[in-house]
Amino acid sequence: MKSLLGTVALLASFTVGSLHCQQVSAQTRDAEPATRAANDAFVKSLPFADRADFDDARRGFIATLPDGVVAGVGGKPAWDMKPYAFLQKDAAPATVNPSLWRQAQLNAVHGLFKVTDRVYQVRGLDLANLTIIEGDSGLILIDPLLSNETAKAALDLYLANRPARPVAAVIYSHSHIDHFGGAKGVMSAEDAASGKVKVIAPDGFMEHAVAENVIAGNAMSRRAQYMYGLPLPINERGQVDEGLGKALSKGTISLIAPNDLIRQAYETRVIDGVEIEFHLVPGSEAPAEMIMYFPQFKVLNMAEDATHNMHNLYTLRGAQIRDGRLWSRYLNEAIERYGDRTDAVIAQHHWPMWGNERIVAFLKKQRDLYKFIHDQTVRLLNHGLTPTEIAEKLKLPASLAGEWSARGYYGTLSHNAKAVYQFYLGWYDANPADLNPLPRVETARKQVEYMGGAEAVLKRARADFAAGQYRWVAAVTSQLVFADPANKAARELGADALEQLGYQSEAASWRNAYLLGAAELRGGVPPAAGGSTANAELLKGVSIDLAFDFLGVRLNAAKAEGKRIVINWTFTDRNETYVMNLENSALTHRAGPPDDNAHAGVKLTRAALDAITLKQRSFVGSILTGDVSVSGNPLKLRELFGLLDDFTPDFEIVEPRKVIVD
Repeated sequence: MKSLLGTVALLASFTVGSLHCQQVSAQTRDAEPATRAANDAFVKSLPFADRADFDDARRGFIATLPDGVVAGVGGKPAWDMKPYAFLQKDAAPATVNPSLWRQAQLNAVHGLFKVTDRVYQVRGLDLANLTIIEGDSGLILIDPLLSNETAKAALDLYLANRPARPVAAVIYSHSHIDHFGGAKGVMSAEDAASGKVKVIAPDGFMEHAVAENVIAGNAMSRRAQYMYGLPLPINERGQVDEGLGKALSKGTISLIAPNDLIRQAYETRVIDGVEIEFHLVPGSEAPAEMIMYFPQFKVLNMAEDATHNMHNLYTLRGAQIRDGRLWSRYLNEAIERYGDRTDAVIAQHHWPMWGNERIVAFLKKQRDLYKFIHDQTVRLLNHGLTPTEIAEKLKLPASLAGEWSARGYYGTLSHNAKAVYQFYLGWYDANPADLNPLPRVETARKQVEYMGGAEAVLKRARADFAAGQYRWVAAVTSQLVFADPANKAARELGADALEQLGYQSEAASWRNAYLLGAAELRGGVPPAAGGSTANAELLKGVSIDLAFDFLGVRLNAAKAEGKRIVINWTFTDRNETYVMNLENSALTHRAGPPDDNAHAGVKLTRAALDAITLKQRSFVGSILTGDVSVSGNPLKLRELFGLLDDFTPDFEIVEPRKVIVD
């Protein structure tokens, strides 16, 4: 029973792989001539003389923390900007795309900034921003960052430079953990529960705050290491930025549930003398999200729907596809409703912008960016083009391509176009040859055989590498590695190709993925450092229904073949009963009444379940203390949980799985 709902230790799991991982080998090569030429071309194609973003990023600076360091648990910093000192060089090194270098420099600007009277932001002390609104007697905080330590440090920085006021309200703009994980750093659960501190969020917040990353959480966690690149060393040949911000903090994560929800498309509230117009924008950048307008200050907060880069319609860690058409529509509504009365626009990432004319132009280009990606992808798919063909063909118009805020530092035109295709047509490109292809390893072996064997392939691949054909070399050497993972020459050449692609990438997410792939080809997958972001606050957001669904995902169908087990689960504090049924190698459940013919019954409280999940106590220990009681045949309960798989957090990505999965 030790595995009982070990399950929900994966909530918020997109940070698990990033926060708890060992650093990969620092073995690297320099930029090849083709990479230098490609990066030089970026300098000539973009308006680097335009320094308006740097002026905006530094405007209103008040103070910052020494070296941008926030202390963490166990003597390790939760945040540290010192390793990014190399970004102070004006010219980008040959190993970093110059456009990404510019974005990395902007994201390195950190501290407390004044936006306008009574509106402040702390930026560059976590991936997201903490926005602070001065009410009549207290503070309204928007998005308390990813971890308690950075959120507290951000608030303390404000309080050290402005008159001290209590926190009156905390607003979560949306359901991604980098915008609520530091809740306990700025307020207590008791003050939220009593209503002393208003905690306001969009409708559906608690459900979506955890649900997106539970069912496929283990895979998302591993993939997030590639997207965010935290196992990489921080230097000119490693991680330099995330595009959306500098990095993910490495502190303690919490969640305090909201005590007030915005449910209508438009709602106006007055909080501590500050009028706020809330506009729900669900299904844009997050399934539960809202933007905010402050008429007294003429400030529009776009949350994460309008930032200084092209965002993701598909995130490389894996998530549901976002609707570019809907996203664009929300932006248009914001322009129509707030455009002519906005003097400053802020977001929960990046830096503000001032001046009505500039703001409206910025919002229009953001609106048209997502509509362009949507419409032109759909146009081309209706002509019969496949996802890869569309991604290769699609180019932004000059009016958007030359706009810094439309550059693909986080999302890219390539993978966003593929996302639109998937949104409408799914993975299948309609070619019957692609309907049921051989598995990756079998395909690789046959292709290498057809190409004359590994040595013949390597000879040609080395010539293509010398010619700068890194995309092809990465692809063909990947086939060699999957055909024979012990082929050291193929691994080394594949790593070299991925590395050059990383050096050329404008997108931080692509750079991180390429460079981590190269490192793992060279040195293998480093062992997972363990740990989990799960805690009591996060577990409160996981419904029993969702937790039981995840148990179904863990069921090993082959082991369950021919078995039938029925268990009644009764939560005494909620007066709720669920019946869990194993049949036909599928684990289903329904809410009560109990099944009179169940093999066993379990009675417990939700708190007892959470304690077991958090490994604060064992299942057997909970039975001995009376917190859990089992009736009927306890061996059937043991048998059921013996059929569940445990997921490996460090599974292979750039080579075949070493462990065969049934």
